Amino acid sequence: MSLVTRVIPCLDVAAGRVVKGVNFENLRDMGDPVELAALYFAQGADELTFLDVTATVEERATTYDVVRRTAEQVFIPLTVGGGIRSTEDVARLLSVGADKVGVNSAAIARPALIDEIADAFGAQVLVLSLDVKRSPRTDSGFVVTTHGGRTETDLDALEWAREAIERGAGELLVNSIDADGTKAGFDIELTGLMREISSVPVIASGGAGDVSHFAPAVHAGADAVLAASVFHSGQMTIDDVKQALRADGIEVRL
Repeated sequence: MSLVTRVIPCLDVAAGRVVKGVNFENLRDMGDPVELAALYFAQGADELTFLDVTATVEERATTYDVVRRTAEQVFIPLTVGGGIRSTEDVARLLSVGADKVGVNSAAIARPALIDEIADAFGAQVLVLSLDVKRSPRTDSGFVVTTHGGRTETDLDALEWAREAIERGAGELLVNSIDADGTKAGFDIELTGLMREISSVPVIASGGAGDVSHFAPAVHAGADAVLAASVFHSGQMTIDDVKQALRADGIEVRL
């Protein structure tokens, strides 16, 4: 769908620190979010995504401060998700430097939130974040989860994505809970199915472990590829990924 494929580092933030686990469990400290954001900006990241993985009231102030300090140092689009329940939350995040917001659990609980945010700020501000698991309980074989993948809903992932787009979501961030943190590669089937039903950009997330894993996700239909631990650990850089994509005939910004 997009002419240029975006490479997006994801910063999962808890209590003001970047954390990472496997299948959203056993979280470990990976560093300071502002320092990592500045590093990825210098490496050529196209965007940054911040996800407050605990999103408690106590940590919300920390997230606003982290967003503000990051926006002062990096000059690429910044998406912030976690704990967004109202247009007031969105307005405050935009006021401190966020360019887009990601919604997940709150939109599942109250789908009208998608309409409200899109109506107030435009679809370009709204990213629907989907934490998806394989499940025999749905027609597509994929179910939407909440609470970091720990709670399964009754929503078919493809049907929910369709509804969210109709309500005004401007982008889909599709994270495979099964692949998350495993470094075994993106869920190519899931990415392809989302591409088939989506009229908006699709971001593939979950499972990156080698530079060779990114191109198949793009060929399956991803407009952007997102990863976390492989960048935080220094296993690869943004430029490593872009060079691998370019070598596979995929256009990127260098």
